[in-house]
Amino acid sequence: MKKILLILYLTLLNSSLFTLNSSLLQAQTTEDMKSWVLANYTKREVMVKMRDGVRLFTAIYEPKDKSTKHPILVERSPYTCYPYGEEFGRYMWESMSIYTQHNYIMVFQDVRGKNHSEGDFVEIRPLANKQCTKSHQSSPNIDETTDTYDTVDWLIKNCKGNNGAVGFFGISYPGFYSTMAGLSGHPAIKAVSPQAPVTNWFLGDDMHHNGAFMLMDTYSFYPWFSRHDIMQPYDKSRLTLSGGDVYNQYLHAGAISNLTSRIDSVPMWFDTCNHPDYDEWWQERDAIKAITSTKIKKLPAVMVIGGEFDAEDMWGAIHTYHAFNDKVLPIKQPNNKTPNTHFVYGPWSHGGWVDPNGMSMGDIVFGDSICRKTYRSNIEYPFFAYYLEGKGEKPASVRTFSTGENVWRTHESWPLVSPGKGNMTNYYLLNDGTIDQMPQECQETITHSSLNIPHYTSDPKHPVPYQAQPSTERGTTYLCADQRFAAQRPDVLVYQTDTLRDTLRLAGPVVADMDISITTTDADFVVKLIDVYPDNFKYSKHDIQTLALSQSRDTAHWEGPLMGGYQMLVRGDVMRGRYRNSFSKPEAFTPGEVTKVRFELPDVCHTFLPGHRLMVQIQSSWFPLVDMNPQQFVNIYKCKDEDFVPSTVTIHSAHIELPIVK
Repeated sequence: MKKILLILYLTLLNSSLFTLNSSLLQAQTTEDMKSWVLANYTKREVMVKMRDGVRLFTAIYEPKDKSTKHPILVERSPYTCYPYGEEFGRYMWESMSIYTQHNYIMVFQDVRGKNHSEGDFVEIRPLANKQCTKSHQSSPNIDETTDTYDTVDWLIKNCKGNNGAVGFFGISYPGFYSTMAGLSGHPAIKAVSPQAPVTNWFLGDDMHHNGAFMLMDTYSFYPWFSRHDIMQPYDKSRLTLSGGDVYNQYLHAGAISNLTSRIDSVPMWFDTCNHPDYDEWWQERDAIKAITSTKIKKLPAVMVIGGEFDAEDMWGAIHTYHAFNDKVLPIKQPNNKTPNTHFVYGPWSHGGWVDPNGMSMGDIVFGDSICRKTYRSNIEYPFFAYYLEGKGEKPASVRTFSTGENVWRTHESWPLVSPGKGNMTNYYLLNDGTIDQMPQECQETITHSSLNIPHYTSDPKHPVPYQAQPSTERGTTYLCADQRFAAQRPDVLVYQTDTLRDTLRLAGPVVADMDISITTTDADFVVKLIDVYPDNFKYSKHDIQTLALSQSRDTAHWEGPLMGGYQMLVRGDVMRGRYRNSFSKPEAFTPGEVTKVRFELPDVCHTFLPGHRLMVQIQSSWFPLVDMNPQQFVNIYKCKDEDFVPSTVTIHSAHIELPIVK
């Protein structure tokens, strides 16, 4: 899951769009860059005192060059500032090389209660202050905005040669701390970049999607993460599940309560079990509410980075951008006609934009315009250079990558089409398994449709797997993987269009709207939007070489994946049926009664090309990515194995609303 952040910095040398220090132009290898950094930077470790007396461990890498003043770039993280002591982090000459090339002061801090910092750690610490300014320095209330404010105040005063401009960045949990930095109110903070930021753990990020529990990720992540010092070894023998691959492991494990009995001293797991609905406890941990409620005279520039195939915090990136953009629009920016909010949405998994070899994902090729070298030099560094150094041109407001045609585009805002703008296009899922822009009741060719209403039986003993290949852990590629395995199951409904004659370009959220009945009192609904490739589709030799490189294959003995008829998952998400009307007040279904279930899937940026087909699959399990719903209106976190029962699901009518760019 988020252990990616421990290896975030292990990559190749980046290039820059700007003129580099002449000595660096000769640095052609990682060893050259390492030698240069060690010769031209110093490292010191300090304990920075917060307003309540708690001290936070902070590692500071400073350029020896004092001929000019330098920006400060900060990452606050619950993971680690490793390595500790005199040793330099290799990220300084690998993933952060573009910043060391420009003599940035690089700062890494263990957040309160983690690793070498003092204090108590609180998950997604709720906002304690609606306004964080210097006048609140004596306030006893602390949160991540006050810790950020106090840290920046110390850095500005104690890092010699800084230019008075501070930026923050971070991926995932550090993305949350970057969001909080943007709300801290310190005048020296000029730019923040929340990347795949943890934002709301009930509605769409990490632990839940629309109230459905993301079982595999949470169980594998939290026992490791819950410790004060996550670098220390820990005994996970009690957590180990038997059964081979993850599907069988969790199937044999049974109800969540069985897993709870294996877990000791993991507060977040027990908090989750004790707050099954979207109550005040979850709501006060909503970073969107923090953004919208904080009173601040001037926000720093914000650039949110999101992955179109991010299994963890796709929701957070999209909604963090909207919250900041909506907040900044009413604020008049001096001599600036457009707000200083930016959004970048690319074909990445969680943190994939810092993958040095990231040119593909699974079987799908996207090209070298998405790899880290391009991202850091073309997107991230120019953002900080503009706002912290006053160099270069102002970045585009929105930059998105349209998969399918594999092109980058710039826009003034995002999404281009949305339910809020009233310009969505309805596509109806018909009883004969086709998709058409004409609803069922207008289809003259369909006779006796009421006798052939699509239905399936969702059996907790045989849930639909989330991927075809057995594995021992959750991979990163399932969100764009081939769905032919699922289309063959009797508990998955399949609908598809005729072969497309024209290009169909989507740029925004997808809405699923279904009138359903079930034979029990609860069920989940998984809706998947799929691009079906032509039967004769084959990759070029260049694309096969790209895949071989990313998958470490021998191109001389590999002809590439079988792409003819490939069913590429473009977007999929789950809705826990009991929350169809309210996440705070769940409602049981009445067995046999037709009920509307409507929910929004995260934004899509994809083009269906002529010769392809558009497919929709509907199912009621996605296991063990999502926990199996017992399909009864019971407390899922407390129920027993005997509470799980089959349910027959009937789709009486359904349509999807697509964000088609016309």
